[in-house]
Amino acid sequence: MEYIINFKWDSKADVWIATSDDIPGLVLESGSYDALLERVRFAVPELLELNKPKASPVTLAFLSERRERMVL
Repeated sequence: MEYIINFKWDSKADVWIATSDDIPGLVLESGSYDALLERVRFAVPELLELNKPKASPVTLAFLSERRERMVL
């Protein structure tokens, strides 16, 4: 089964935020994209165990979005 993880940059808080419509309870943040990726990899198995005990093996698809405003 494939689960989609969304990474969005929050420029006001200066952090990446991870959420997923597929995994209830997944809301994590970090100032570093790589650190957030590791946190998600650690948290997902626990959340899936709580929500869908029979879900194995799984694939995680990471989608990221970051927008920056520029003055030309």
